[in-house]
Amino acid sequence: MKITHIDHVGIAVADLDAAIALYESAYGMTCVHTEVNAEQGVREAMLQVGDSDSYIQLLSPLSADSTIGRFLAGSGPGLQQLAYRVDDVDEVSAHLRAQGMRLLYDKPKSGTAGSRVNFIHPKSAGGVLVELVESATPGQATL
Repeated sequence: MKITHIDHVGIAVADLDAAIALYESAYGMTCVHTEVNAEQGVREAMLQVGDSDSYIQLLSPLSADSTIGRFLAGSGPGLQQLAYRVDDVDEVSAHLRAQGMRLLYDKPKSGTAGSRVNFIHPKSAGGVLVELVESATPGQATL
C-alpha cells in the first residue's frame, strides 16, 4: 500500500467563478483546470499552489441534492475533504478495508482529469473525509 503525496484539499463553494477569482487575486493561485463531473454532481476547478504539484480543488454543486449541495446546506462553504495521491487506488482501498476502515464506494469512481478515486468515510478517518486519488498518468500529479 502506498500513499505518495497530499494531492489536494477540496473546498465546497456556492459560486465557482467567484471563488476562482478570489483564490487567484487574494492568494495568487492559478486555475489550471476546470471541468464538470456529472457522476460526482459537481463543477470543479483545480488551482495550483505556487510552483508545487499541490492543488486546491474548488467544488460547486450541480444540484442541491448532490453531495456538495447537501454539504453546503448543512455546513456552509468551507473545507470538504483532504485528498491523498496513491499509486493504486484498488490496492490502497483493499488495504484500508482489511484494517476495518469504511470506504464510500465498492469500486473507484471517475475523478478529476481522468483520475480514479475513492473516499474513506469520516467515521473511519478521525472525522475527516479522505479522498484517495490515482492519477490518470501514473507517478504524476492529478493534472
